[in-house]
Amino acid sequence: MDFEILGPIQNVETIAIGGSIRQLHRLRRRYGRGRWRKRKGTAKVRLRDGTVHTAEIHWYEAHGIGRREFKIKFPLLD
Repeated sequence: MDFEILGPIQNVETIAIGGSIRQLHRLRRRYGRGRWRKRKGTAKVRLRDGTVHTAEIHWYEAHGIGRREFKIKFPLLD
């Protein structure tokens, strides 16, 4: 990650579940089987250059495995 999440992730929504996730095969191969979900939400983030912004974040998560592969989706919200 090229950023640090500074607070709780808010407005969390599920984008896709299971077979609807394009990267499902890769996720299972890398992290193991689980009920994978692609999720999104907003949070304060500190970028590599030290600036703090509110951004929309996307990630994958599965029960027993946790949250993986956080990404910032631009534009930043502030």
